[in-house]
Amino acid sequence: MEKKHANHNIACTVTQCKNHCCDADYCALDRIQVGTHEADPTVCECTDCRSFERKEGGCDCRG
Repeated sequence: MEKKHANHNIACTVTQCKNHCCDADYCALDRIQVGTHEADPTVCECTDCRSFERKEGGCDCRG
């Protein structure tokens, strides 16, 4: 398991992302890109983390 630095400015609970800091619920990136898949977003569910990258080998961060 690769040790990643938690960016305490970006909270994240998506453990399936390779950018997730496995030691805590934070992103390890310096910044992220947020976007939408809707023409007229009106609720949180309309937004997406464009920095998401699927983690190879599953989502178990415990090593």
